[in-house]
Amino acid sequence: MPKHILIVDDSKTVRNLVAFIMKKEGFSVTTAENGYDGLEKLYAMESVDLIISDVNMPRMDGFTFIKNLREQEAYRDTPVVILSTEGQDKDIQTGLDLGANLYMVKPAQPDKLVRNVKMLLG
Repeated sequence: MPKHILIVDDSKTVRNLVAFIMKKEGFSVTTAENGYDGLEKLYAMESVDLIISDVNMPRMDGFTFIKNLREQEAYRDTPVVILSTEGQDKDIQTGLDLGANLYMVKPAQPDKLVRNVKMLLG
């Protein structure tokens, strides 16, 4: 069974591009347009193996999304990759402190994103 990835980004272009890249690598993909939508979709899914999330989104940003995620036992160890245009040290540190496994700055090279996802999935 293919590994399942949840992609959370308010940009439809980014969501579709990352989903395309991941599907091409054989992953199954669910997309969400903000953290709130991401949590709703997550609760409706049977399982998720990895999450890729943006930071700046309406309704619920990526940091709040990850904080909510990590407070729940079921998702405490789910690998999370932040993919954001916010590349300042304080943003990266905040993301990692909240429990992200990796912080990548957009635009990320597709092959590097795939490599990191595969590494985190072991």
